[in-house]
Amino acid sequence: MTEREDCNPEAGVVKLPGGEPWAQKRLDIKTAWRLSTGAGVRVAVIDSGLDTEHPQLPWLSSFIDLTGTGYTDCVGHGTAVTGIIAGRVYPGVAFHGVAPQASIIELKQSNQAEGHVANLAAAIDRAVQLDADVINISIRAADHPALKAAVQNALARDIVIVAAAGNITQENEEKPAYPGSYEGVLAVGSATPDGRRADSSNTATPVGVLGPGVGIIAPWPRGAYKVDLEGSSFGAAYVSGTAALVRARFPHLDQEQVRRRIVATADGSVGKGTGAGMVNPVLAVSAVLPFEPAGRPVVAAPPAPPIAADAIAKVQPEDVHARNLSLAVMTGALILVAVAGALALVLPLGRSRGWRVDRPH
Repeated sequence: MTEREDCNPEAGVVKLPGGEPWAQKRLDIKTAWRLSTGAGVRVAVIDSGLDTEHPQLPWLSSFIDLTGTGYTDCVGHGTAVTGIIAGRVYPGVAFHGVAPQASIIELKQSNQAEGHVANLAAAIDRAVQLDADVINISIRAADHPALKAAVQNALARDIVIVAAAGNITQENEEKPAYPGSYEGVLAVGSATPDGRRADSSNTATPVGVLGPGVGIIAPWPRGAYKVDLEGSSFGAAYVSGTAALVRARFPHLDQEQVRRRIVATADGSVGKGTGAGMVNPVLAVSAVLPFEPAGRPVVAAPPAPPIAADAIAKVQPEDVHARNLSLAVMTGALILVAVAGALALVLPLGRSRGWRVDRPH
């Protein structure tokens, strides 16, 4: 299929402002990486496509186009969401995703940031067929039997579903968003840097937790970045990344237990439409929860930290103390060998003389 001729996403910036984005610092993502980076987890992103040439987003397991318009991300939304979930570490770039070693299944369901019900349901079904572990749906749609059936099937197949709670605009009255309002789906609201619910975050959807959703920086088409993004779409992406960390760290937890863990370890409710409060990736991968099997789930071995694509291994400085200790041990061993050799010569001679000392006459 050919791409749309009018596909022209809004321009982004090539160079990011200085400093680490507030969302990464607030969630302390790099500390969570000591226990999990999402390795081995397959995250399906159902959105508007992806810039596959972006330097932080070249790792895909599958790309499914359900629109017949090509793989290009015409609005930038899917690129931003995917980058937040699993953007890789890149030299000189402060931005990175939550689960940089997760594998991405990209499913393009629309050329807009809104949900196309038929394509959305079909995309969920395809994610199930492709053995996704987590499905991120940073879009809202209307309630529909086919959409509900697709969600229920995915949950029954042990897939964590994370969905945006939706945004309030002048044209968009506050009403439940789907699939976020379906039972079993982890709906995510939008939070400000101080942990409050953003004014634009929908309270009609039953929110489970909040995710950063104001002043967001994320990858953008044409190898660029977008600054000052806002919406529950991006909060959902941060929570989907956290779900990938949890599934990699605790592979024996089912989708409901993963959802309960994320909710139980959040920072705490701060009012209507905030659920359990801001998601907390560090606690999500480290807390011991009494309601889980035997008090604690089976855990995977901690991973190696993510490494930039062109990073060069540094020569470790010499450990002088260890070197001196090794020399001392070797010297002592040589002395013992010498003493043993001397005794081997002296003892037989002493026995042959009855241990007498010859004195001069």
